[in-house]
Amino acid sequence: QVQLVESGGGLMQAGGSLTLSCVASGRTISVYAMGWFRQAPGKEREFVAAIRWFGGNTLYEDSVKGRFTISRDKAKNTVYLQMNSLKPEDTAVYYCAADQTSRAGAVLTTGATEYDYWGQGTQVTVSS
Repeated sequence: QVQLVESGGGLMQAGGSLTLSCVASGRTISVYAMGWFRQAPGKEREFVAAIRWFGGNTLYEDSVKGRFTISRDKAKNTVYLQMNSLKPEDTAVYYCAADQTSRAGAVLTTGATEYDYWGQGTQVTVSS
């Protein structure tokens, strides 16, 4: 089992920055990759970014490329999502997720159903 706890959400004006953190505990040795997803009211949960835990390669959803950066600190078992140039459409509950499945070719997956563990979510609200 892996437990995930997010923090860092809040209210921000458009154009501002926020950094989300996700601390993993439990059987973290089994984690292949970590991802961030978000869900706005009335919408489905969508992929934001992912990072392979040991290799460090990353993947981003097109709308956040160049604005968001995912990173991890293996010593702290923590993954971060640095969000710059925030837009009102970034408003959502942001979830951290862990993928335990090792994938050939260091592939990262964007499907929510592929992730095994989830945090409780942290609200990000961007005002115009």
